[in-house]
Amino acid sequence: MEVPNPIDNSYLIHRKWMTVAIEIAQKAGEAGEVPVGAVIVDNEGKLIATGENRRERDKDPTAHAEILALRAAGQQLQSWHLNHCTLYVTLEPCPMCAGAIILARLGLLVYGVDDPKTGSIRTVANLPDSACSNHRLPVLGGIMESVCREQLQSWFAERRKRP
Repeated sequence: MEVPNPIDNSYLIHRKWMTVAIEIAQKAGEAGEVPVGAVIVDNEGKLIATGENRRERDKDPTAHAEILALRAAGQQLQSWHLNHCTLYVTLEPCPMCAGAIILARLGLLVYGVDDPKTGSIRTVANLPDSACSNHRLPVLGGIMESVCREQLQSWFAERRKRP
């Protein structure tokens, strides 16, 4: 994976929005959810929507951060076409979320850390580049990777300590 030039303005913008996603993930973790946060911004840098994992609270297997952010963005923009938007998410999307992101025709996906169990963007599967994809999704992975990894690892370590 190519390491972006830290002086590059777009890299600084990606770090800014990933920091927001990390803060949202922290809130999810504090609420007992796996700490994953998502942020959607438009091409002008305007915050459109956010999402955090809510599966436990909502008793909904589809209540992933990415899905909730996509739903909120669609409502905010009154369109499911998000080709002029960027989604920032702390963890590589699973198959369900990758499919929804592709169907939304997202302009860019930026994620923090690879998911070696269910990552469906580059790690376990590569849905954006597969024959089943009707949209060629631009992807940038590894933004603030160590921070995103540490957040998840700390949360899971804490859960394992509990009786």
